[in-house]
Amino acid sequence: MQGILASFDRRRRRVQRDMAPLRWRTCLFVTVNVVLISMMLLDAAVGARDIAAPVHRLGRMLTDFGESGWIICVSAFLFFEGWAACHLLRSVRYRCQAVQISRIGAYLLVSIALSGLLANLLKRVIGRARPQHFEDLGIFGFSPFSNASFQSFPSGHATTIGAFFAALALLFPRYRILFLACALWLGMTRVMVGAHYPSDVAAGLALGGWFSLMIAIVCARLGLLFRTGPDGFPLPRRPLSWT
Repeated sequence: MQGILASFDRRRRRVQRDMAPLRWRTCLFVTVNVVLISMMLLDAAVGARDIAAPVHRLGRMLTDFGESGWIICVSAFLFFEGWAACHLLRSVRYRCQAVQISRIGAYLLVSIALSGLLANLLKRVIGRARPQHFEDLGIFGFSPFSNASFQSFPSGHATTIGAFFAALALLFPRYRILFLACALWLGMTRVMVGAHYPSDVAAGLALGGWFSLMIAIVCARLGLLFRTGPDGFPLPRRPLSWT
């Protein structure tokens, strides 16, 4: 155990040289204001109106993508499959590829599982009423540590979606605009099905995205999977592609 910790410490000291500062304060300021503006301007409008049937059907078709179970299973499979392959393969090239796959699986697994746990804890502590209670409680109805109908903020599905697509955007920066669009559309399916307000989704997407970013920064400082770019954001140590 001491050897592992010493190895991480050596990695951290080696990689931290010449690191650019991450402008996290600006990002956090924008995130908080987007959530507040969504709450003040959009939540009441959504709660007061019935969702059109075609929009509701579209949301039902897509919303299950935000279930964390299947993503966690795939991530765990990548991690263990890569770990086993790097011990079984004889080719140095293929062993390096297996290590890379294992690290990607571990990164996705940690980002999605831990952000999901944090979201579930927060929504129980905050206890915001879901849109189904809008007529009685409005957008500011709260009952901490209550049942599932008072666990609206932040959205757990949106947190999973935010963590997943933020991780993909960091691993494949060339496609980050596409991943951002996917995250927004899939996150907003929770509004389409009437399960959450827009601010719940915005907070969930931000929480998941921030969590994946923070884990990537830790990995970059340890020299694992990522490196620190000129602007302080983590970049893949090796170029990754779909082919």
